[in-house]
Amino acid sequence: MDHKRLKIYNGKLITPYKTIQQGVLLIEDGKIVGLQEGNADFPDAHEINARGNYIAPGFIDLHIHGGGGHDFMDNTVEAFLGIAETHARYGTTAMCPTTLTSEKQDLLETLRIYEEAAQLNDKGAQFIGMHLEGPYFALSQRGAQDPRYIRDPDPAEYKEILAATRVIKRWSAAPELKGAIEFGKYLKTKGVLAAIAHTDAIYEEVLEAFENGYTLATHFYSGMSGVTRRECFRYAGVIESGYLIDEMDVEIIADGIHLPAPLLKLIYKIKGASRTALITDAMRAAGMPAGESTLGSLKNGLPVIIEDGVAKLPDRSSFAGSVATADRLVRNMINMANVSIEEAVRMITKTPARIMGIEDIKGSLTPGKDADVVIFDQQINIQYTIVGGRVIYSR
Repeated sequence: MDHKRLKIYNGKLITPYKTIQQGVLLIEDGKIVGLQEGNADFPDAHEINARGNYIAPGFIDLHIHGGGGHDFMDNTVEAFLGIAETHARYGTTAMCPTTLTSEKQDLLETLRIYEEAAQLNDKGAQFIGMHLEGPYFALSQRGAQDPRYIRDPDPAEYKEILAATRVIKRWSAAPELKGAIEFGKYLKTKGVLAAIAHTDAIYEEVLEAFENGYTLATHFYSGMSGVTRRECFRYAGVIESGYLIDEMDVEIIADGIHLPAPLLKLIYKIKGASRTALITDAMRAAGMPAGESTLGSLKNGLPVIIEDGVAKLPDRSSFAGSVATADRLVRNMINMANVSIEEAVRMITKTPARIMGIEDIKGSLTPGKDADVVIFDQQINIQYTIVGGRVIYSR
């Protein structure tokens, strides 16, 4: 629905500072122009009665591979748009499409399709830049990443990829690899966020990486070292480093399976809502029934099984991806980690917006920001999803 002016009233407004129990949100030309307690006259506006439900900023998913039967690495415009529309139904208004470890040509093609799809994406969550996950990883921590493509950072390769497009906004790599620190420094000069992932680094290596641009830990706890022993000496791993370095941001798959309740509570207790972003890390089976599926592209992806609300390798030796949707992440933080609704929402709105450097336009219900809004009930069931002042989903 297109309306120049939109008024959402009779709802609980979640702002960065408080919840307005009975409020109204005013939107004009795709931007938030006002919010206040009670009601307000807003002539010629389309009106939405929130019916006492929560009115919150739209959910921002920093790390997502697919959904609705599609994967970004299918390399079709239809897949990109299908994923954006699927996740919009669950409250996501902005996302970073994410790749898997692959051949360079496939990667360049995905980037090309992103640019094409972004122009046509008017019914789904907005694309806010590509996230390249790999191929510069530790083989020992590959998880479900394809070992055929895993390698050390290659300056000729990554410079070519970054020169080909401006849409890459974050890149995940293992910082202990040969050439990884130079890679992090180069990403920084290009305004790309370097993140630590699929890594066996120890504290000293993580600290050096952090000082050279690696300020985010990708899917914290998954594909990374904890305390290890080398001969008789103990070393702190990436997990301990994430806790020790106060300014390190972490993103977590809060599907309730990758991280059980005690770990969700621990992460929240140490890192807090302002340093923790909730991500789906969803693969193509998100929003689909359980059964067999494929991780990665249909052309050369890995067969996986969807059961217990998660994707597993066929031998059940490892998780192979998440099938979470954003609403489930928020619900789990409230129900499993005892986090307040305001703090759970912050972890999927304001915090990811800051991490991605778009806090001036997204992430909170503040006048002047993009009118990305989600309305949900007490159980976080999504009633409306609004992107840039346009209703793209209503229950």
